[in-house]
Amino acid sequence: MSDFSGPLHEISFTAADDVLTELDEWLEGLLRTARLKDEIDDVRVFGSNSDSEGYTLRTCQFQIRNDNALDELLDEYFAGIDAQVALKFDGQVRVQSRNLQAEHPYEHAKTESLVCLNCKTRLRGQYCGNCGQRSRSRLISIWQLLREAFGDLFELDSRLWRTLVPLLIRPGQLTKDYLEGRRARYMPPFRSYLVLSVVFFVVAFFDPQNGLSLLFEPEPAAQQVAEPEEDAAAAAKAREEEMELARKKLEELALTGKVPVGIAAEIIDDDDEFEIRLGGDDSESGFFGDCAKARISDDEEVPEWVKKRFSDERLRQICERNNARGNKNFADAILDNIPIALIVLLPAMALVLKLLYPLSRRYFVEHLLFFVHFHAFFFFILILQILFARMMALAPVPDAVPMLVLVATSFYIPVYLYKAMRCVYGQGHIITIIKYLMLLIAYLSGATLTMLGAFLVAVLSV
Repeated sequence: MSDFSGPLHEISFTAADDVLTELDEWLEGLLRTARLKDEIDDVRVFGSNSDSEGYTLRTCQFQIRNDNALDELLDEYFAGIDAQVALKFDGQVRVQSRNLQAEHPYEHAKTESLVCLNCKTRLRGQYCGNCGQRSRSRLISIWQLLREAFGDLFELDSRLWRTLVPLLIRPGQLTKDYLEGRRARYMPPFRSYLVLSVVFFVVAFFDPQNGLSLLFEPEPAAQQVAEPEEDAAAAAKAREEEMELARKKLEELALTGKVPVGIAAEIIDDDDEFEIRLGGDDSESGFFGDCAKARISDDEEVPEWVKKRFSDERLRQICERNNARGNKNFADAILDNIPIALIVLLPAMALVLKLLYPLSRRYFVEHLLFFVHFHAFFFFILILQILFARMMALAPVPDAVPMLVLVATSFYIPVYLYKAMRCVYGQGHIITIIKYLMLLIAYLSGATLTMLGAFLVAVLSV
């Protein structure tokens, strides 16, 4: 064969001896037709003797002009050869094929592979047709690394923006398109939900001043200015008048019986302030109060398994541990459980939709997809509201302007849900309004129960 740098396509035919003569005649015709093609520079056949099992190998090699010609031949000509062998010899001839590429020792190492490095599929372009990975095997520059990291964020035609825009202004359209098969143009539904939920909790509950306190200079402590003697005397007199007024209030409460028996009432005075405390020191009792009084009800309606698992001793331990970790840590524990509670809410609401639309012939996962998109929108609108409120706080605008915008966008959320139901399920206004009200009641009830569950998990997970 000629010394040519183009690819080599090799087809091996393994045949039994009884069909070998017929195969050789067929191969002669194959060689004549192959030489007539412009994409093939040369072709030849190698033979071998039969093995111990009575099978003989014939190898046919095609010298192809270039890679583009090989792609065209693989899709049409060589695929037709496989079909002809299967039709003519009815499974008596086995066919195997492979592509060979000439190697030149003086060339630089290739930056692109002939097969996908991820799934080993033969490449016919710069992207794999099976898994979508790019053929380039290494990163070329820092710029390319940044493009791959933030490409979807800054490219106006990326799937990110093609998802967020209809998610915000076209209720139900994403769900409808996904169910009808138009999916590649958008981000996957659960990925959109997870990304927007994470962004929401970061925007809503992360305070840079506290979380990154080392990057900020500490605020100077307020210096107390010495009060003149006249001002100090006036302040002391005013404090005495306030204390006297407080004592009279306590006496009136005691006379009317509004102060419960057994509750200590005292007035504490120091140099700067005074306060009235009812029921002891809050710092000692904590968020859950006096743990010595913690007990479960003796009501007969309380299940026995509840009484066994929540004995008085165990309740006191839970109470003491929650008081010990402080109110802020307890609130943080509740916030940590809210994302899980919302995920639990998704299938519950999908089940409600399944019951509301029994004749829609939709699977449960299709109803679940509806609420995944709705929750993604819900997180997105909350993110926009928070960012807008923070920007308006820095701008010299009246307080009524951002308040009106926030109220209007809040009313848009229930309107969005109604229009999404109309878009996806396609029923009339009256029947949709009835089902919308039922869904709204179920949603509020489910959200209340899941938030209560988040609270209980925070209480018991100590």
